[in-house]
Order: sequence, then structure tokens, then C-alpha cells
Amino acid sequence: MTSSKRRILGALTTYFLVLVTGTMGYAVSGEFKGVDWDQAANIKDAAERLAQLQRTRGADRAFQFIDACYRTHSLASKYGKAFEACIAQDYLETQALALVYSRLTPDALKRVGVPTPQALADAMGKRVTAAFATYDVPVSYVKTFKELVDEHGFPVFFQTVFPGVPFPPRKKATEQSDQE
Repeated sequence: MTSSKRRILGALTTYFLVLVTGTMGYAVSGEFKGVDWDQAANIKDAAERLAQLQRTRGADRAFQFIDACYRTHSLASKYGKAFEACIAQDYLETQALALVYSRLTPDALKRVGVPTPQALADAMGKRVTAAFATYDVPVSYVKTFKELVDEHGFPVFFQTVFPGVPFPPRKKATEQSDQE
């Protein structure tokens, strides 16, 4: 993986954690009481479903699905398994597109009418921040959740969407923050 791709993945990870943890605690509509489901299994399932949609219908349809997921499951009175899947899918789709778009020059991005990797990260950060803030999810949980998505969701999603392409090496959030 090129250094620019590593920087983009590192920036997405850092941005995810900084933005989410730095703005938690507004617009709370439900109280976070922890989870009672197998998060790794839920994340893998969410990754598989989104990857199949991405492969058959494309990125636009995947983002439409994620938007509908947020709209539907954010109506719940408490943080739930389905809502958590929405957040995982948003993070996964954004990472994948950022990797793809990082291969294009700024002029090429403009020509094909797609956002920059940074614009993708900014938009995802706002959505994810609002999602976690809705249920006053603690920062410690957000960090653990992100690590679970990186460990259990990203490999499934990447290998399903890009079969035969070598899986990009990933660093844990603690390793990335040590190097920044």
C-alpha cells in the first residue's frame, strides 16, 4: 500500500475517533445502557450485507441503504444492534471509497464528479458523531467499536467487494496515534 493510502486510512481512523469523541454529548434522545449482542457477529453480518449490495448495485445504492438505515433505526428509544450495524456500514463504505478515490488525482475526481477522500471522511464523521451522540454513547465504547469494525468488518467487506485483491495492511488505532 502506498504511503498516501496509508495516510488516508490513518486520517480516517484518526478523524473518526477525534470527531466522534470530541463532540459527544449533544442531541441525546436515548440513554446508552451497553450492548447485549455479539458485536463481532453483528459487524461481520453488516459487512457481508453491505458488500453484496456494493458489488451488485454500486456505491450510490450502498449509501442510499446506509441513509435509510440511519433514518429507520435512529427512531428507536435505545441504542440497538441494527443501529450499530448502520454505523459500521457507514464506516466500512467510506473507508473503501476513500481507498479507491485516493488513487485518483484531484482533477480526475472533479472530472468524474466524486468527492475527495477528505470530503468523504468529513461527511462520515458528522454522520457517525450524530449517531453516537443520539444515545450518549461513551467515548471508550466508540474506540472499542471502531477496533471491532476494523478487525471483524473490514476484512469481510474488502475481500467481498474486491475479491483477489490483496488485503491492505491495517494498524490498530493505538499504533496509528503513536506515530502521529
